[in-house]
Amino acid sequence: MGRENSPAVTMNPLLSHVVETYASETAKTNSVWRRFADSDLGFTPHPRSTPVLGIFKHQLLSERRFFADFVGLPEPGAPSVLPPSETVAAYASRLVELAAPREAQLAGKPDAWWIEPVEFFDVKRERIWVVWRRILHSAHHRTQLTLYLRLLDKPVPSTYGPTRDETWVGADPTLG
Repeated sequence: MGRENSPAVTMNPLLSHVVETYASETAKTNSVWRRFADSDLGFTPHPRSTPVLGIFKHQLLSERRFFADFVGLPEPGAPSVLPPSETVAAYASRLVELAAPREAQLAGKPDAWWIEPVEFFDVKRERIWVVWRRILHSAHHRTQLTLYLRLLDKPVPSTYGPTRDETWVGADPTLG
């Protein structure tokens, strides 16, 4: 899971980017989550914003729902998704633990499965669309949490490129 150098092999090489992106996005989310301390779990930047722990819970439960109810993968029941302890380490580990089998299952699906229309809330969409929607939904919540890290004056990890906290030689794409 999250091994960008050794992704799962897909039945159709043209679909490998979907599985690789899911694995990579999970690894990025894990790296952001692990920057929080247990004492940060109740942090919210505004009374109408969701606390860190609420976003963690939402991520795990909504990802389970997307993959079970819309994509059609076997998933644990909702009551068993959240970890038994409310710690950053427990939630981050559970994220990776739940994602690992999905990566392998997605890699083994034939082309027809990916383009089959499935129920998505009150509309029908192709499975590949639903998986991409899931990836984008996860990136949205990860971005919320990177803002929370910045507001807590904690280092923000690199996800798609350098941050003010993590960079490397040649990382700036505007130089050339």
